[in-house]
Parts: sequence; C-alpha cells; structure tokens
Amino acid sequence: MIRHLKRPLAEASNFHDEAVTTTVQNLIAEVETGGNEAVRQMAIRFDGLDRADYRLTKAEIDACVNGITKQEREDIEFAQDQVRNFAQAQLDTMSELEVETIPGVVLGHKHVPVDSVGCYVPGGKYPLLASAHMTVLTAKVAGCDRVITCAPPFKGAPAPLIVAAQHLAGADEIYALGGVQAIAAMAVGTETIKPVSVLAGPGNAYVAEAKRLLFGRVGIDLFAGPTEVLIVADETVDGELVATDLLGQAEHGANSPAVLITNSEKLANDTLEQIDRLLRILPTAAIAGEAWRNHGEIIICDTREEMLSEADRVASEHVQIMTRDDQWFLDNLKNYGALFLGARTTVAYGDKVIGTNHTLPTMRAARYTGGLWVGKFLKTCTYQKILTDQASALVGEYTSRLCMMEGFAGHAEQANVRVRRYGHRNVDYATAVEPIAPEKKLEVTK
Repeated sequence: MIRHLKRPLAEASNFHDEAVTTTVQNLIAEVETGGNEAVRQMAIRFDGLDRADYRLTKAEIDACVNGITKQEREDIEFAQDQVRNFAQAQLDTMSELEVETIPGVVLGHKHVPVDSVGCYVPGGKYPLLASAHMTVLTAKVAGCDRVITCAPPFKGAPAPLIVAAQHLAGADEIYALGGVQAIAAMAVGTETIKPVSVLAGPGNAYVAEAKRLLFGRVGIDLFAGPTEVLIVADETVDGELVATDLLGQAEHGANSPAVLITNSEKLANDTLEQIDRLLRILPTAAIAGEAWRNHGEIIICDTREEMLSEADRVASEHVQIMTRDDQWFLDNLKNYGALFLGARTTVAYGDKVIGTNHTLPTMRAARYTGGLWVGKFLKTCTYQKILTDQASALVGEYTSRLCMMEGFAGHAEQANVRVRRYGHRNVDYATAVEPIAPEKKLEVTK
C-alpha cells in the first residue's frame, strides 16, 4: 500500500507560460530584425552592460583566468578532467558500422560531429561555472569544430570564474551575454555572431522558452524545467542524510520538486524533523524552504517493488538510491535522468565534479530520454553502396514492385532503369523474385 506522509501543496510548474512565451517571441524577433544593436539594447536593459562588442578579447579572457586563485584553477581543472575523461569513454563506445547485408549491398553509418555549438552558462542567483564543463568539454570531445559560449555578466562585468571555466574547457568564442538575447544571438546570428547548429546549457524560464521556440531552427540538448531530486531510501540511512540531500537540491529554486520514497515510516518522520532543523540554519533556507513547502513530498511504501514503481512514475531528473540493495534498483529502475547509488555519493557530486553530465531531463522527460552526453553532438548518418550489377538489379526488382504498391510511379522507374541497365538474363536471382524484363518499359494503369 502506498500512502503520503507529506503531499506537495502545488503542482510542479511548467515552462509553457503564455506571458513568458509572448515576451520571448518578441525578443527573438527583435534580434532577428535588429541584429547587433538589438542585442546591445537588451544587454543594457537586462544585464546592465553596454559594450560595442560583447565578445571578450584575449586580454579580457587572460585577465579572468589569471585573476582566479591557484586553488580555484586546480579545482576547475580537476572537475574538467573528470568530465572530459567520461565523455571520451562514452565516445569510445560508439562504433562506426559497415556491413554487407546481402552479396554486393553494403550499408553503414558514421558518427559525424555537428559543426557548431552554442553553450549557455547561467549566472543569475548562482554562477554555474560547472555548466561550462558539461557543455563545452562534451562538445569538444565529440569533435565539434566551433564551440561558443555565452554567460551573463556579474555586477556589470564578465564573471571571472565562468570566463575561466569556459576558456579552460576550450571555448572558441566567449561572449558576455545573458538571457534571451544570448540564446537568440547564437541561434539566429547577427552581423558579428555566426549562428550555431545546436544550443546547450541550462537557464531560467526565459532561456528555456527561447530554446523551445528555436528548436527546429537549431538543435537543443533538452527541454529544461526546474531542478528535481528523488531519494529512494530505507532504514539503512538516517534522516539527516536524506534531509540534507533533499534541501541541497531544493535550494536551486522555489519551484524545485524534492521527493522521498521509503518503506520506513521511522525514516520518513526523522527526515521531516531534520528538514525543520536544517531550515533554521541553512543559508539558502528561504528558497529551499519554499520549494519544500510547495513541492516537497514523502511517499511511504510497503515493499521495494512499490518503491520501484513509484520511482518510475515520478521519473525524476536526479534519483538517489540509498538502500540495502542498491544494485537491485540499478538493475530494475527505468525512468531517471541520472542515478546516484549508495550513501557515499550525492547529487552535488554529479552537479559539479564527478564526471557524469549534469544537464538532465526534467518534468518526467526521463520516461523517454537520457541527459546530455557526447552523442548529443554527433549525427549518426547512414550510407549505402552497391558493389555489383547483380545486386543493383536484385534490389531494383523489389523496389519497383513495392513502389507500385504505393502508387509511386517515378520511384518505381528509378529502380526500373537500373534493372534494365544492370540486369542480366543469366543472373540466378532469388527464387522469390519475379524479374522485370530489362527491355520492358514501365506501364502505369490508371
């Protein structure tokens, strides 16, 4: 039996707010028609930064990199090493393919990097420099030729830590631009910013909506909603650990869902007590507390099978498993953005440094997609070639008949001309095939 100790007070928000959509549509249109000057006016209005050119110079980038401490640089480089290593390991699993499916017919696929990627690094409440690792590095490992980045300024100037992270990750162009104007400039292009093929990186509701509206004109990584966390735990852990991990993600925003699924009523009650305690001392308690009050949830189940079923229903972005048999959940859970197995790991590790990508599906999109990975920046493109006359004629005979079943006379003639040209009477075709006489022209009955 499944029951709730705490229910959410509000539904998780969605990003199809009509007012936001209208605003974003208008801003994109301004960039389309106004180019650089429109971008500049929006940057002044929204970011408080007025420049003739929002692309940072080498001197500005060097100043940011040289301005961070030795420890900060070492920490950034350590995190980037982990992300790069895992992305490379993922890439190494992606084999190209070529196979002779029937004698003389060769089919294959290649993994072709997209030519250009635009990466957005948020810098609102929190300067999410880790987003530079997750997007820029992953695209670079994939082999993309041009990777550009945009991040909003901090206090009227480029944010040094973000700029340093972008540069160390290998960004080819770095812009001090935030919000819709950054997304539109990268997707649509301006007089000085060449448009990209794919957009990646998280952002606020306006950034997410801009990516949604521009999808199709460019590719995007994911449709992003508020950060989510789900913890599946039993009596093997305590309430302090669970409460800390719930609130640690709830601080992302007041609309961030945080859910506990457990088969231990004792753990559920202990978690509630620890949440109350932590909200009295956590520096981000105002945001985390609002998120917990409105979107926090505790679900109590009787069995691990019920816990599994509920976890798949929730289909959360981040799923922490802290039970006596974490492997069972890894083997059986289907819907999640990323799994964090055991009490020794936590979502914060994945957010910042461990090496897996932190750009993940939200709002139950984990039912049908995983998160950002090196494959997102690769196009798996197929090819075919026919090596012999006999193979071309054989495939042509089947093609002709199948096209005529559908009424595509022109398609059929594409096949027929090859059967006439390459077919030979002494060919031993498969017995199931009734050859089309090479000299016979296509007849279409109306």
